[in-house]
Amino acid sequence: MLVRLLYASRASETLTAEVIDHILAASRKGNPALGVTGLLCYSGDIFMQVLEGGRDAVSQLYNNISQDPRHRDVVLLQYEEITERRFAGWTMGQVNLARVNPSILLKYSERPVLDPYAVSGKVSMALLEELIATASIVSRPC
Repeated sequence: MLVRLLYASRASETLTAEVIDHILAASRKGNPALGVTGLLCYSGDIFMQVLEGGRDAVSQLYNNISQDPRHRDVVLLQYEEITERRFAGWTMGQVNLARVNPSILLKYSERPVLDPYAVSGKVSMALLEELIATASIVSRPC
């Protein structure tokens, strides 16, 4: 059974390019063996990540993330059973919202900033869909 899980968190440490690279490298190394794909979106100290894969693998990965001291204020935004993956092309794609046109963010929130804590999970997922449609995702494919 395939599921999609979307969560938000705040970084416990300063998000540098090296920290992001480390997170993405670990995801790209471990996710293929788990059958997990997804997308990491970040801005300032906020992460928003969607994970897709088998229910057990996605649940375990989310549990690990929620217990990781590098994350705080971990919030589950959306969880659903799916018939097909929407983010199948990425072991872990990335979007640095500092490089995205602010009007895309403004389309889905009160201000042109990433704040998944202030909008619904449905709105956050719509933002991710828009980022796919506008080719804002950067990564190496699966």
